Amino acid sequence: MSKIKVGVIGCGFMGKTHVENLRRLGFVDVAAVAGITQDEADRFAKANSVDKATGNYKDILADPEIVGVHVCTPNALHAPVAKAALTAGKHVLCEKPLAMSAKEAKEMLDLAEKKKLCHATNHNLRYYPAVQQARAMIANGDLGQILVVQGTYSQDWLLYDTDFNWRILRKHNGPLRVMGDIGSHWMDMIQHVTGLSITALCADLKIIHKTRKQPKVAIETFAGKTLKPEDYDEVKIDTEDFGMALLHLGDTCRGAYTVSQVSAGCKNRFEWLIAGTKGSVAWNQERPDELWVGNRNEPNKLILKDGSLFYPAAASYADYPGGHSEGYDDCHKQLYRRFWSRVIDPSLPIQYPTFADGLRGMQLLEAVIESNKKKGWVKCAPAKGRK
Repeated sequence: MSKIKVGVIGCGFMGKTHVENLRRLGFVDVAAVAGITQDEADRFAKANSVDKATGNYKDILADPEIVGVHVCTPNALHAPVAKAALTAGKHVLCEKPLAMSAKEAKEMLDLAEKKKLCHATNHNLRYYPAVQQARAMIANGDLGQILVVQGTYSQDWLLYDTDFNWRILRKHNGPLRVMGDIGSHWMDMIQHVTGLSITALCADLKIIHKTRKQPKVAIETFAGKTLKPEDYDEVKIDTEDFGMALLHLGDTCRGAYTVSQVSAGCKNRFEWLIAGTKGSVAWNQERPDELWVGNRNEPNKLILKDGSLFYPAAASYADYPGGHSEGYDDCHKQLYRRFWSRVIDPSLPIQYPTFADGLRGMQLLEAVIESNKKKGWVKCAPAKGRK
């Protein structure tokens, strides 16, 4: 079977991640990349051995051989680029948060459905094998009724006022930063794993650094630690460094989580604990192959990833034997495999987060904004098909 041709729009940290893991599928050819400028695209294409590079993403959309695109641009461009791609008849996998507002996300979903095209939101973190095992355990009733969820998504890459990235600027990233960038992952994950819907929240946001020193030249995400003070201009900051929220999930479950980009030593600590009437499970992305299982009346357990010992629903997310780690790159691969396989064969089930999930995320983020503004609880309509 000949490979399907796909384009990647965006030449930053995420663009590289998408290119690398698309190639691992074996049946997808990354045929073209688009950058902000032709020079950026050319450098990226040369470094990643992509044949075609352009400074205008519409060149990719005009190519009849390219069946779809990955949108890896700054958030402000997600909606216009994705809508242009859909209008051109391309299937679209878009980074999260899906858009700058729920209104934009709804327009993207409606257009994709109207065009009968496949659409996905890149909530790749669902696809760690241990996460899928926890989901299967909860679906099987192993934990009983879910009572409590707790956790954090904490990083330290913006700890200093000399740390900078395009995500800090509202005009590129939207009205939320840490809540939008990583809080969106936490809220999506907890609903995906428990099967419950966030029905109310109370949020508080904090800007730690009122001003930051912006580099005079563009830098890639996570690459700002080597620049010197004379390389910066001071700018006022209007997006949060830290956030926290209390949650209602379904009728009974209660929870809380924090998100931070200023927590020293936390490189990518996406962590949650889910507690039920029969037991608990906990997972930490910095140790992705481990799943902690807590019990009241017997010793706790630490399960290491091994697909042969997982529930069948989780086993298909592990491609390597037990003892062979599967991490951040692998969970991208698992999502992309399911998405592009369904593009080829529409009879396959949808086993990936769609634009509907992205819209749900934007609705919750807008609830966070409202709650922080009024300093109180905000009700959230349950997601379709969930309690």
